[in-house]
Amino acid sequence: MWEIEFFNNNKGEIPVEEFLDSINDVKLKAKILKEIGLLEEFGNLLREPHSKPIKDNRGSMFELRVKQSTNIARVFFFYIKGRKIILLNGFVKKTEETPKTYINLAFKYKKEYEKRYKDEK
Repeated sequence: MWEIEFFNNNKGEIPVEEFLDSINDVKLKAKILKEIGLLEEFGNLLREPHSKPIKDNRGSMFELRVKQSTNIARVFFFYIKGRKIILLNGFVKKTEETPKTYINLAFKYKKEYEKRYKDEK
């Protein structure tokens, strides 16, 4: 088993929690939670169609890929040592390509987390 942690920013907000709370479609929310459970169980062994790396020169990032009927959602995450997964942010996909704003936000959160973690050592 892997440990799942929801990132909280320096304002005390928890973006993935806020994302989950914003979803009104019960089946979509249940499917996202199921996929998070699979990620917790399989970690870095979880592959497509469930998980896919984000190709970017800013570092290692992944997306949890969720499809429920015609709804598609994504949750960004990364791995850290000690079998730990940090969930950063999520969104319901409305276009074919993932909007860069969500990817950029995920990398911003990752950088914030890494800085905080480094400062705690």
